[in-house]
Amino acid sequence: MNHEADIARLADFVRRHARIFVLTGAGVSTESGIPDYRDAQGDWKRPEPVRFQDFMASDAVRRRYWARSLIGWPVMVDARPGPAHHALAQLQATGRVSQLLTQNVDGLHRAAGSGDDGLIELHGRIDTVCCMACGQRTPRAGLQLRLLALNPGWAALQARAAPDGDADLDGLDFSGFEIPPCAQCGGILKPDVVFFGESVPPERVAAAREALARSDAMLIVGSSLMVYSGFRFAQSAAGAGLPLAALNMGRTRADELLSLKVQAPAGAVLTSLLERLQS
Repeated sequence: MNHEADIARLADFVRRHARIFVLTGAGVSTESGIPDYRDAQGDWKRPEPVRFQDFMASDAVRRRYWARSLIGWPVMVDARPGPAHHALAQLQATGRVSQLLTQNVDGLHRAAGSGDDGLIELHGRIDTVCCMACGQRTPRAGLQLRLLALNPGWAALQARAAPDGDADLDGLDFSGFEIPPCAQCGGILKPDVVFFGESVPPERVAAAREALARSDAMLIVGSSLMVYSGFRFAQSAAGAGLPLAALNMGRTRADELLSLKVQAPAGAVLTSLLERLQS
């Protein structure tokens, strides 16, 4: 499908606004092989992810989570930035993107070259594990080795990849799956990401709001904004009178607030946009 007219309109939007606040979601990482959560209508493609309260309260839930993560983790390790990540990093480097706020936890924006000063990872990083008792943070890669050592029989299992390093590994008895405790205090280990039902750290929200206040437009890329933690920034932008544009394959929660919407693959459109802006 030819999207030249859409790309021209998006290029005009970018040219007219010097400081663009960009929010990204799972749609920028699907081309890197990481599945997304929702369909074109913004509805769940699979059962809702584990909730924070259930993870903390139930040993059985934690066993199921880490067993699935053991199998799904290689997808995250092997993922590489796609065209959308690279294009956004280049738009940042040229000064056209003033702030990049991502709902993704895969670290691919960072791997593409988006640095700390222009990147806020709203929901954290899946490559880090946090102890819920003492707060120690350690690499997820190290926990993978501990999980494999404790559960050698699980390593050969195959399952379909699910979002954020999860795997569709059901119908099994997880009761014998062993989870290592925090090496420092023996506490519960959790991925250093914001689970459903958990609050985003207030300092990240504050930093994003401050960046939005310094911007003169907002662009949403690859996100349905069905989760309020991201949608609130679209609300804030609209409330401040900032123009909003979206590049997303399906419906977004902010559709009524948009002045421009392009329904097309993020990578191809952003790559063409960058070429047009550089010509």
